[in-house]
Amino acid sequence: MSEPAQKMPFLEHLEELRTRILWCLAAIGVGFIVCWIFKELIFRIFTFPLIDALPAGERIIFTALPEAFFTYLKLSFLGGVIVAMPVIIYHAWGFMVPGLYNKERKSFFFIIIFSSVFFVAGSFFGYFVVFPYGFRFFLSFSGDVLRALPSMREYLALASRLLIGFGLVFELPVVVYFLARLGIVSAAMMRKYRTVAIVIIFALAAMLTPPDPVTQLMMAVPLWLLYEISVLVAAAVGPKAEAGEKLEGAEDTATDSTAP
Repeated sequence: MSEPAQKMPFLEHLEELRTRILWCLAAIGVGFIVCWIFKELIFRIFTFPLIDALPAGERIIFTALPEAFFTYLKLSFLGGVIVAMPVIIYHAWGFMVPGLYNKERKSFFFIIIFSSVFFVAGSFFGYFVVFPYGFRFFLSFSGDVLRALPSMREYLALASRLLIGFGLVFELPVVVYFLARLGIVSAAMMRKYRTVAIVIIFALAAMLTPPDPVTQLMMAVPLWLLYEISVLVAAAVGPKAEAGEKLEGAEDTATDSTAP
C-alpha cells in the first residue's frame, strides 16, 4: 500500500480549496446561464407530470407578479448545479484524493460513483413513478365545489422536496456500505433491529412526503426494499468479508516468500 501524497502547507491547502471552489462556482454560473436560456423547456419537462395529470385546458398559474420570474430563477439555479455536478465531483475528488491511500482512493471513488447513481435513480423514481400517481391523487379532490389551481412556486417547492427526498433515501445502501466498512453497523445488527427500522422508514416517509397514504407508501416501500438490499451489502463487506480479504493477503504473502 503506497503512502499518501506529501502533506501540503496549511496555507497552500487553503489556496487549493479556494481555487477549486471558484472553479465549481464558475461551472454553476455557466450551467445557470445555459438553463436560463432554455428555462421554458426545462420548466415544461419539470412540470410535465403535473400538466399531464391536470384536466384538459387547465394550466399552472402564478399568483404574484414576480412569482414567474423568481420561479424560473430558482429552477435555472437548480439546473445549473445539476449541470455542474461532474465538475463539482471532479474537484471534490481532486481535493481529497492526495491524502488517501490507494485502497482508500478506490473505495472513495466507488462511493462517489454509486452515490451519484443512486441519487439519480431515486430522483427518476420520484419523477416517473411517484409524481404521476401522487398528482392524480391530489387532483382527484377537485369537483363541483373545489377546483385545483396549482401555482408555479408551490409546485417547485413540492417537486424539489420530493425529488431530493427520493434521491437521498436511495443513498441508503451506499451509507450502509460506508458504515459497515468502518465497523459501525453489521448485517446481524440490521436484522436484529429490522422492526424498528421499518417503523422509522414509515415515519421518515411521512415527514418527507405530503400527508397522503399513497405517496407515503410509494416512498416507504422502496426504502424498505433498499434496507433489505443494505443488509446484503453489510453482510458482503462485514467482518467475514474482511477476514477473507486478510486470509487472501496472507496466502499471497506466503506464496511470494516461498517463491524461488
